[in-house]
Order: sequence, then structure tokens, then C-alpha cells
Amino acid sequence: MPKIKTNSCAKKRLKITGGGRIKYKKPGLRHLLQQEPSDIKRPKRKAGYIHSTQETNIKKMLPYG
Repeated sequence: MPKIKTNSCAKKRLKITGGGRIKYKKPGLRHLLQQEPSDIKRPKRKAGYIHSTQETNIKKMLPYG
């Protein structure tokens, strides 16, 4: 039986939490931020969580997560 390969894109961007949810960093906080209002930037600091309908697909990409 061959080994299952982990998807490279998924392992760099996603993490499985202790409770089994999938966490990711929200985009849009790297550059061009001076014209962006604080109320847009502030929620992006918190982690985002993948919706439950997509969790099975993502967990196939991270078999050993």
C-alpha cells in the first residue's frame, strides 16, 4: 500500500485544531493597508475557520493532520 501524500498548498495554509476544526489565516494584511479603515483590518487579525461543508474535502488533503 503506498503512502498518502499531503497536499503542499493545504499544509502551508491550514491547521487542524484540537477539536477537529480547520483554521486558516485571513487574507489582506500584507500591503496597501494605509487607505484601509481599521474596522476592516481588525477582524482579519483573528483566525478563520473552514465551513463544515468543506471540512471533509480539506481533511483528505491533510491525512496526517
